[in-house]
Amino acid sequence: MKKISLSIALIISSLLLLNSCASLPKQQAFPKMYEENPLVFLIMPPINNSSQVDAKDYFYTTMCVPIAEAGYYVLPPMATLSALQNESAYDSERFIDGDLKKLGNYFGADVAVFTIIKAWDKQVIGSTICIEIEYIFKSTKTNEILYNRDATIRCNTSSSYGNRGLLDVLISAIKTAVIDYVSIAVMCNESALDDIPYGKYHPSHGLDKEESANPKKISISVSK
Repeated sequence: MKKISLSIALIISSLLLLNSCASLPKQQAFPKMYEENPLVFLIMPPINNSSQVDAKDYFYTTMCVPIAEAGYYVLPPMATLSALQNESAYDSERFIDGDLKKLGNYFGADVAVFTIIKAWDKQVIGSTICIEIEYIFKSTKTNEILYNRDATIRCNTSSSYGNRGLLDVLISAIKTAVIDYVSIAVMCNESALDDIPYGKYHPSHGLDKEESANPKKISISVSK
């Protein structure tokens, strides 16, 4: 996991250098996050528009870590999911463009986190998985968007096998077919959300306003 995180960090750093002229401080990129200063986050079940049936589960179970590490209280995903199902409110499509005040009051949440999985394409022979996902943080008080990010991640699941003969290609194809998709979801979430303004429970809360924010749309290539 440390190697994966390091690879992501290096790639993002390179992208930021290329886009340094257009980079904005976090306070300008996400002003509403600093104005509302939210504390409690509710992760909504992802909206899955991809062909990967289980992608919704991969992302839902891995979303809480980067947000919690940024200094926020994240409502336990499985308990939240159970409560949403009991209230017949499992489909996030019903809420993403609607009034979130009742949802916020019911859970005691300041922010509802929506994710839209736009694509999950696996090239078996090419050993590449390409995922497109959008993250939207919406205030449950004002319904305004506090944070928005479009991320595209390309994961090369192959290994180096010298001259890459037919047998090597078949081995790589098998690896891609059985890959741990949860780890790819983790990579997406960590890379896409690594510039969230720090929350109350982070030691740098309120001190990161001048730090550079990532571009709204990011594209990242990583290797397993």
